[in-house]
Amino acid sequence: MRQWRLIYDIPAFGAWNMAVDEAIMESVGAGQSPPTLRLYAWNPPCLSLGYGQRYTDVDFTRLADLEWDIVRRPTGGRAILHTDELTYSLSLPADDELAAGTVVESYQRISFALLTGLAAIGASPRADQRAERIQSGPVCFETPSHYEITVEGRKLVGSAQMRRKNAVLQHGSLPLSGDIARICKTLVFEDEVARQAAEIHVRQRALTLADALGCEVDWNDAARAVVDGFIQTFDVDFSQYESTLTDFEHNRAQQLFTDVYSTPEWTHRH
Repeated sequence: MRQWRLIYDIPAFGAWNMAVDEAIMESVGAGQSPPTLRLYAWNPPCLSLGYGQRYTDVDFTRLADLEWDIVRRPTGGRAILHTDELTYSLSLPADDELAAGTVVESYQRISFALLTGLAAIGASPRADQRAERIQSGPVCFETPSHYEITVEGRKLVGSAQMRRKNAVLQHGSLPLSGDIARICKTLVFEDEVARQAAEIHVRQRALTLADALGCEVDWNDAARAVVDGFIQTFDVDFSQYESTLTDFEHNRAQQLFTDVYSTPEWTHRH
């Protein structure tokens, strides 16, 4: 039985959420913390950009008008709007068998737990292998990638992974409800016709859990389903460790929040 830590975190600013994920990853990689599954939310709603994404994709005037937050993730991919969602992050030592092989191979293993959890609450998800990642626009949920979770061909869970010498971090977004195309309100398009076309395209290619089930599932129930998926799939025991950050992780997260994730130099770096 695997001995992991489970953290149910409170909703927070985007910069704090990214700082905490990285602090946990560092601590796990250093052997100071056990493998950790963290489940969290965002307040206020936050647009997150992929590590290498152009910040010029964002309409900052619209973003300010909506009073939405913005952050750049340490992981790749395209823009995601984090609102009305469950976010998971999994930090593992680099030598953990779940992290073995390529990113795609570890994606496949981890996706089994997500599939199990979502199936238990009535979704009919799949995790199909894709030959290539196609991203024609700035929105992450436009196209599924390798072993990302879909329902009837529409993307439900978007995930990304970061690897360092001693640790692996994978985090992902499960939209629970609302209009999946709201993200287009804050991105730059040639004109309003192009914006409306992008909204239609996103709705055709992606969906929320409420869309998949025909009813809404609250955050706590969705979180419990994800946790149960990891317990059943990987025989995980979450009872041996406190469900809190260590002093090191909290202090390191504060440092990363101040020096990296809340700075314009990081957010506008591309």
